[in-house]
Amino acid sequence: MKLSQRIALGYIRTKFKLLATLSKKKAAEQAFTLFCTPQSRNKKKIPEVFEKAEKLSFVMEGITVRGWRFNHDEEDKNRRKALIIHGFESSVINFDRYIKPLIKKGYEVLAFDAPAHGRSGGKQINAPLYQKTIQTIYQHYGPIQAYLAHSFGGLAVCLALENISHTPDYRLALVAPATETTSAINSFFHFLQLDPGIRPEFEKLIVKKSGLSSEWFSINRTMRHIKAHVLWHHDEEDEITPYKDVQAIQAQNHPHIQFVITKGLGHRRIYRDNKVSKAIVEFL
Repeated sequence: MKLSQRIALGYIRTKFKLLATLSKKKAAEQAFTLFCTPQSRNKKKIPEVFEKAEKLSFVMEGITVRGWRFNHDEEDKNRRKALIIHGFESSVINFDRYIKPLIKKGYEVLAFDAPAHGRSGGKQINAPLYQKTIQTIYQHYGPIQAYLAHSFGGLAVCLALENISHTPDYRLALVAPATETTSAINSFFHFLQLDPGIRPEFEKLIVKKSGLSSEWFSINRTMRHIKAHVLWHHDEEDEITPYKDVQAIQAQNHPHIQFVITKGLGHRRIYRDNKVSKAIVEFL
């Protein structure tokens, strides 16, 4: 961590300690806002394959969501479609290695930046909003029979598929998905050294905004309702989406889920790994 980042982190920690002594509720409100606000936006140069794609956009809840479509043919109504879904503080342009192989398989490929990410509008993101984004993409450009999702995108697509009619013929490739929202919140509180007394108020905010508890936003819970065939890659040393959360699902022996557990690839390098990307393309 750079010196400037350490200084900023120290300031935030001190700020929340002071705020928590004055009002747990206000501290929770500011913590929740920070939790939903990406601290960086991927604006790297667009890869060449994206330059040649059809640009798409739609407005949802006042936010312009931008994306790309590859290999689209108005006359071919039977062509299967695949949607690429990125993680927190990422962008679909990071998944350029998957585009040409999926096109070669005959797929029409869709790829969108989530709200508050990449070239889409907005300043904040949360699970219900990302879920709605995926469902809106499906409504505008679907049906979509195959999904590749990383990290936070993995949770969002699982939530979305609970509300999208689908069959076992659908394919879902999960790469280091954010399996349990409670774990993400725990990591957030630990990293910022937040007062545990804020947590009940933080939870109340989630319930107030979504009508549901943080435990509900769980891939473990959704897997009881997902019919699609699932290929799940996860690394034992993932420090962002812990492998221990995955083990609870492995123990349930779902017949429609195939797990591939790696070691040493971590949270982000895993989807760029040649063996992993090849396996995903072959699966889809």
